[in-house]
Amino acid sequence: MCASSVNRQIARSAGTVMFAMVVSQLTGLLAKSLTGATFGTGMESEAFFAANRLSEILFNLVAGGALGSAFIPTFTGLLTHQDRPGAWKLASSIANLVTLILTLISLLAFLFAPQVVHYVLAPGFSFASPEKEVLTIQLLRIQLPSAIIFGLSGLFMGILNAHQSFLLPALAPAMYSLGWIFGTLVLAPSMGIYGLAWGVVIGAALHCAIQIPRLIRLPQRAYTPTLGLRLPAVREVARLMAPRLLGVAVVQLNFLLNTYLASLQPEGSLAGISLAFPLMIMPQAAIAQSISIAALPTFSAQAALGKLDEMRSSLAATLRGILLLAIPATLGLILLRYPLVTFIYQRNEFTATSTTLVAWALLWYAAGLVGHSVMEIVARAFYALHDTKTPVMVGILAMSLNLVFSLLFSALFARVGWMPHGGLALANSLATAIESAALLVLMRRRLNGLLGKEIWKAVLQAGCAAAGMCLLLWVWLTQSTQWANWITLAGGVLLGASVYSALLMALGTHEIRQLWKFATRRWHGR
Repeated sequence: MCASSVNRQIARSAGTVMFAMVVSQLTGLLAKSLTGATFGTGMESEAFFAANRLSEILFNLVAGGALGSAFIPTFTGLLTHQDRPGAWKLASSIANLVTLILTLISLLAFLFAPQVVHYVLAPGFSFASPEKEVLTIQLLRIQLPSAIIFGLSGLFMGILNAHQSFLLPALAPAMYSLGWIFGTLVLAPSMGIYGLAWGVVIGAALHCAIQIPRLIRLPQRAYTPTLGLRLPAVREVARLMAPRLLGVAVVQLNFLLNTYLASLQPEGSLAGISLAFPLMIMPQAAIAQSISIAALPTFSAQAALGKLDEMRSSLAATLRGILLLAIPATLGLILLRYPLVTFIYQRNEFTATSTTLVAWALLWYAAGLVGHSVMEIVARAFYALHDTKTPVMVGILAMSLNLVFSLLFSALFARVGWMPHGGLALANSLATAIESAALLVLMRRRLNGLLGKEIWKAVLQAGCAAAGMCLLLWVWLTQSTQWANWITLAGGVLLGASVYSALLMALGTHEIRQLWKFATRRWHGR
């Protein structure tokens, strides 16, 4: 398959994933919106988000990015060389190991929940409100089963992606959000915040269940009740996963530090960063995660066949597409942050003060959107090359800087009279920008070039078009202050997207012209 055909395949798959990601992100925003409206940014909300942090850490450490980056290249390599029995034995072994490990960790976390909350998750709660600490312990114990379920679900996603099946795995987060919504709307009226915690567990089960129908229809599917500790493929996954696990641990340590520091800051700080981060992740997931999920199996197959020239071309084209989307999304998110937060969250218990808390954190998180997006795809290119050490070492360095930045910026913000939780968001953005830049330099050396002129041309085109977009958005915001908030937001999004697309077309950007040709062909039924 020629490079252009491969790039079109990635684009088609990315389009499918992007659609599902948008659905999932919108569903997730609805879940967070209902949570904010029901519980605001007070004690119950902060206790829930602190407790939820541990389940997310366990998932990401064992079955999230760490496992996917190690399992998919190995599993895809076996499929590429027509060793399906070996591939399914590998999948069975990893499924058994993940379930066993997460079950043991969850049991220990259940037994030592008071110590986990008091010394690790939120030590500030014990000083500010012992009741909040007790509530966090109870919510933590309820949510722990979700980590085990997510473990299997994460593996199912990897198996389906390796078979170029992307739709249902990409819709799985929407099912998780539906469980979250069920907990808020159906269980919370009678159970309070405990209903939301049970909704998380229900959502995890739905996240897993939606993938099973497609999984059982895969060719030559087979399950083997073994841990496979002596299998070379299992050892290869372990070898690849070990450094990536360390890298994910450092990333999760930073999230944990943010929770830790926010628990010591004024009430609402923890809820502020917890509700702002998903707003930045929404475009990042639609842009970078969707494209990188679609690209990783292709990169892995190209690497397995030794076609590094094709991989270089595919990666450069993918980076161009990501930058053309992430740059305007960053600036649009910054400019529209107040109407966005107001529209999504501000009602009932979520007051104007809560909006200010979240919008402030979103300002600084949005500044890191480009870095997050570039890092997502370049890191996966390293994983496709069976190199998890390089992104991990770079990640450890960057996230170590994040630890320093978090302490420095939160203290600096407090000293100048700014809300300190904004410093935590800025630290994340700056560290991620450093990490993505370092990975780009190293990948360029690894592939003997990265078609840099084409990438910089995309940056220049995106920058010029985004500048024009920002100018008109600023005029729009100054003229729409008396209008309904939803009109300001919807009009800003439509105006920004239209102006940016038109300017890219005027600048002769290859991707926008290809998209226009595709749309016109579909319109004429060709």
